[in-house]
Amino acid sequence: MSRLFLTGDTHRLMDTVKIDTFDRKIGHELNSDDYLIIVGDFGGIWTGVDILGDKAPLDILKKEHMEDYDKWPRVFWEKKPYTVLFIDGNHENHDALDAYPIEKWHGGKVHRIYSNTYHLMRGQIFELAGKSIFTFGGAESTDKANRVESLSWWAREMPSIEEYNEAYQNLQKHGNRVDIILTHCAPETTVNDLGMPRMYYRSHNDLTMQLDTIAQTVKFDDWYFGHYHKDSDLGKFHMRYDWIDEITE
Repeated sequence: MSRLFLTGDTHRLMDTVKIDTFDRKIGHELNSDDYLIIVGDFGGIWTGVDILGDKAPLDILKKEHMEDYDKWPRVFWEKKPYTVLFIDGNHENHDALDAYPIEKWHGGKVHRIYSNTYHLMRGQIFELAGKSIFTFGGAESTDKANRVESLSWWAREMPSIEEYNEAYQNLQKHGNRVDIILTHCAPETTVNDLGMPRMYYRSHNDLTMQLDTIAQTVKFDDWYFGHYHKDSDLGKFHMRYDWIDEITE
């Protein structure tokens, strides 16, 4: 039986100490039939040069160093013996993600990023390790004023109407029942229920409101999200950053 693990943001290689610890304790015993899911802000293809080539924007890096900048995350993740999965957060190069070919994998749409690494697209339902898993990435950046559009933040961080519609259609086909929901940001009500006043500025947007609707209309066992750089639990809702959970029967 496959094993399934979940954790929070990795931000390219800035927050991967938890992964190193996981590998020493458990990861080295796993294989390609086992999965580690990152719930947003993967950040491994920040320049997008691997997929966009000369169309990749220059960013603050010199052009000749862009390939090396994305090389090290690829080397880091491709060495893993297990399969790496991630949903997108707000801190991703969404132009690059959108440029990858769409494949069907375990029941849902994915972008294959590296040989062992897949982006689980928005509004999809996957069957993994005996679990039905609904994915809906994205989040609104609160520091856009300090960033440059299509260079250090991307408007596609927020979902499109088509993605919302596909999500609701897929959930309806599944009887509005899944085992696990994975998002990057939390439903609006959950942010408030967790008592995170310093996080309220990350709420009150279309996505957190839409996730509230999903939380109220879809039956699920557990909901995991990242984004807030904390670890906490509130009933079925689990905020993850450093903790790594194994999902069991």
